[in-house]
Amino acid sequence: MINYPNKKKVNISSTNSNISRGMNLEKDLNDSNTFYKSINRALIYKKPTPIQVVKVDYPSRKHAKISEAYYQIPSTTDYNGIYKGKYIDFEAKETKSKTLFTFQNIHDHQIKHLLSVIEHGGIAFIIIRFSSFNETYVLDAKQVIDAYYTSEKKSLSYKEIKSIAHLVTEGFTPRLKYLDIIDRLYF
Repeated sequence: MINYPNKKKVNISSTNSNISRGMNLEKDLNDSNTFYKSINRALIYKKPTPIQVVKVDYPSRKHAKISEAYYQIPSTTDYNGIYKGKYIDFEAKETKSKTLFTFQNIHDHQIKHLLSVIEHGGIAFIIIRFSSFNETYVLDAKQVIDAYYTSEKKSLSYKEIKSIAHLVTEGFTPRLKYLDIIDRLYF
């Protein structure tokens, strides 16, 4: 049994050598960000999707259930926060494709938001996981933005991403060591 700084306990005997199997990118990032906060390295949070609640069912006072809601506005990106005194903002995407990351996975308003972050002096990037290979990459937002607006094709190939992005080291604490890459790229 391992006791993590966030009081989470993991039974090692139930894990196999491929520790990320069955875990998704968002959970891995949330766990990593919780760890980074616990050691006072960074404050990075998952942004909630803004919804407008229309109808709530109350079978009992303690068991209220949202039964109807809609998105108020398109969300921007998945994560933001502060790292080494700089604003940090990024989108996280997971694909099962073995050959490419299609731009259908990222929306125009997200690209514009990342561009705005860069223009205001913030750090912007995309984390892409190829779940078929169990590989996670950090890709500078400028490279994605350039390809999104100038490329005739509507995707980046797995081979291109491997050549221009940075493979994230995985472990127990933090689960994804993506800030090590941010240190190399931006500081």
